[in-house]
Amino acid sequence: MNRNEVIELVRGRLFELQDLAYRDFHAKLIPTVDQEKVIGVRTPALRKFAKEFGKSEEAGEFMKVLPHDYYEENNLHGFLIEGFKDYEQCICALDAFLPYVDNWATCDMMAPKVFKKHLPELEHKIDEWMVSEHAYTVRYGIGMLMRFYLDEEFRVEYLAKAAAVESEEYYVKMMIAWYFATALAKQYEAALPFIEERRLEKWTHNKAIQKAVESNRITAEQKKYLRTWKIK
Repeated sequence: MNRNEVIELVRGRLFELQDLAYRDFHAKLIPTVDQEKVIGVRTPALRKFAKEFGKSEEAGEFMKVLPHDYYEENNLHGFLIEGFKDYEQCICALDAFLPYVDNWATCDMMAPKVFKKHLPELEHKIDEWMVSEHAYTVRYGIGMLMRFYLDEEFRVEYLAKAAAVESEEYYVKMMIAWYFATALAKQYEAALPFIEERRLEKWTHNKAIQKAVESNRITAEQKKYLRTWKIK
């Protein structure tokens, strides 16, 4: 099966799974994507297809076709990467794919399970991603720092790395805010000085406080104190 046939196979299957009502709803959540490029496939159905398709030879050929035309093709690509059990293979696939990611949803959904077994190596890779020229690669790096390094593997220096990211990109700033809101929920004493010392850009600082105050994992007393640090 040649490359065009693989694309036709994948696209045909995705349109078979189309849910028009879901498409109309979900397309509004990803404003950076042309609505005409959203098919409307619910995530459980797409994951199921990815699991089946990932076992085929055609999957490897599909992943060579970049950029993809449809939002769901990008998500399928991400789910296929998640299925890789070899760490180096997974990283190589991500490095090839991340520059083509054009929205927060595709970016945030990829969390390969193999990462948990390679956290020391992943830390160095995250450092590379966080200085990328591609906004969603930077967002992905911060997202992985949040997902894997705010519990047992936590170190204060990770907070400094996230705070040091400089970007005017909305979706990067939002991820930094999300990271610090989560850090305040999980590592409050370590994260608080970054708010008190105003080490984040104003918008990001205020958004981090907002998201933290909205969290059920932060006490009422902590929320009250955090509100006093909002920059007007």
